[in-house]
Amino acid sequence: MWFWWFMLISSLLIPALMITAGWFMWKRPPKKINSAIGYRTSRSMKNINTWQFAHHYCGQLWWKIGWIMLLPSFVIYLPFYSGSENTIGIIGSILVTLQCAVLILSIVPTELALKRSFTNDGTQKTVFKEK
Repeated sequence: MWFWWFMLISSLLIPALMITAGWFMWKRPPKKINSAIGYRTSRSMKNINTWQFAHHYCGQLWWKIGWIMLLPSFVIYLPFYSGSENTIGIIGSILVTLQCAVLILSIVPTELALKRSFTNDGTQKTVFKEK
């Protein structure tokens, strides 16, 4: 039973990390472009505008995805409460792998949003509104 609790708590760490890091990226991004902390891609580090946009966009995305993943990550373990350690380990490994894939794949929509909003040199694209 201790292994079930260990795996449950371990599997909730990634959604909790996404919620927490997403909130900080969204609401309190690093003020300056740096190579240590933050959403660091070549496109996001072009200038302060791309930096702020990427943190805002990815932060909101992580925050939403983290909350969406939290409940299923808990519910998946319920049927296996009295299961064998091997079964619980396999379920946990699959779940954490999927969570990591979602975490990494969140780069794709963020980079696409940067590409839609900024030119290759980091200049913000203008949006013309019809009157």
